[in-house]
This record gives sequence, C-alpha cells and structure tokens, in this order.
Amino acid sequence: MVTDRQNSDRFTIAIMAPARALEPAFVEQVRTYAARHAPELELRFHPQCLLRHGHFAGEDAARATAFLDLANDPGVNAIWFARGGYGSGRLLDLVLPGLGAPARDKIYLGYSDTGCLLSALYKAGIGEVWHGPMPADILRTGGEAAIARALDTLAGTSAPVWTGDAAPAAAFNLTVLASLCGSPYLPDLSGHVLHLEDVGEYAYRIDRAFFTLASTDWFPHLAGLRLGLFSDIPENDVDFAMSAREIAAHWAARHDIPVLGDSPIGHHVDNQIVRFGRTQGENT
Repeated sequence: MVTDRQNSDRFTIAIMAPARALEPAFVEQVRTYAARHAPELELRFHPQCLLRHGHFAGEDAARATAFLDLANDPGVNAIWFARGGYGSGRLLDLVLPGLGAPARDKIYLGYSDTGCLLSALYKAGIGEVWHGPMPADILRTGGEAAIARALDTLAGTSAPVWTGDAAPAAAFNLTVLASLCGSPYLPDLSGHVLHLEDVGEYAYRIDRAFFTLASTDWFPHLAGLRLGLFSDIPENDVDFAMSAREIAAHWAARHDIPVLGDSPIGHHVDNQIVRFGRTQGENT
C-alpha cells in the first residue's frame, strides 16, 4: 500500500535518471515550475541526474545506487524517472535484489525506456507502477501541461487520468516491452488490457516486436489491446504497406484479442497516466 497523501505532512517526489543525464538549467526549470504549480509537493533531484558517462547519467553502478538510495528511503513517497533514452534495463539485476520494505510503499512514474523498471517492479509486486509524463517532457512544445498532469496526479488533486477498462491495465513502449521477452523481468499480463505506443521505429520493426510479444505465453490471454501514438515512423525503402494499427490488428486477430480502440499514451504532451493493475473506477 502506497503512503496516503492525506496522512503525510509533505509528499516528497524524488527524481533520478536511470538512462540519460539532465542539464542543470533543465533541473532548475522543472524545480521552478513545480514550486509555482504545486508548492505543497517537495521535489528532490538526486545529484546523480547530472552525472555523465558517455551516453548515460553516470556509470551503471552510480545510477543503480541512486535508485536504491531513493527507493529505500522511507521519507520518499514517489520516484519520478527523469527521462528515457536508453539505459534502464542495464540496472535491473543491480537494483532488484537490493530493494527493501520502503520500496514497496512508493509510486514509480515514467514511460518509454523506463518501462524496463516499471515492468520489473510490477512483476515483483513492488509499489504502485504508473506510466506517464516525465520531467524531460517540459522540453516539448506545451510541455508544462504534461508536468502539471504528473504533479497534480501525484498530489492527489483533480487531473486527467486514464479511467480504465473492466480489466486491469498495463502500458508500455512496444519496443521496450518486446526487448524484455525472455528475461526474468517480464510480468504475466494475462487478463490485462495492454496499452502500447512507440516512436521512430520502422513498420517492419513494429511488426517484429508484435511477433515477439505474440510468442509469449500470456499474449493470447490479453483482455484487449489499446493503441497509443506511433509517431515518427521512417519510410521503408520497400513499402511495408501496413500502418502500425494495421500491424497491431493483424497480430491481435491471429490470437482473437479484441482491439478496444485508442489509448491516450505516446511520446507527446498529451501522454496520460495509466496505473498498472487498475480497472475502471479505480483510477479516478
């Protein structure tokens, strides 16, 4: 059970970067906006966010240590992943064994590459797992709306949130979820409505990812699929002749999975929060 916001003097949100680093000016931009929009919240940026080691926000060990520091801190109510890029999956075997009791009393919020951590946490039954905006979204045109959505939902005030289906929800970047197949960090999503989105992938790679998902034991037992935004799909030198939604419909039909319509997720400022495991009425 996650800490009740109404019973806490100050709801503390800790931010760490499991993949790429943040710029100092960007940290101040988010901190300033949050102080103005939701002064009742405390934002705590871990110093690791500013580290650099090639592509990553510090070496794997530094990123893992930052995550464990925050996850095992009983004074932290939520961990808000700073941004995606690539790198979260490199931390899973470093952090899962070290999570203590305080880690189970938290919200974990992110999307895209951080889906690796969301997946592993959800499978382990650790905390509340939310797919939704990250601090880096403030850099998008109109991105303050995405930050406000995350802060308002974490604060427990009124905010536009996916209200769910009759079956429990899970939401992922398609490529990230497919990359977890065969790993010990992939949850059994039987009976879930699975929300999927992606960005910058060729149509044939989208098809390949669906093939990979369809090879799991649980895919045929999904309660349904919902498709978010599949954006910036490059042109193939030989036309694949199927859109992302047509590809999804093809694999869903092969396994008699209902396609329930659109999902309000994706790499855009309108990316909505989907709470894993929640059903209709439990998200509001």
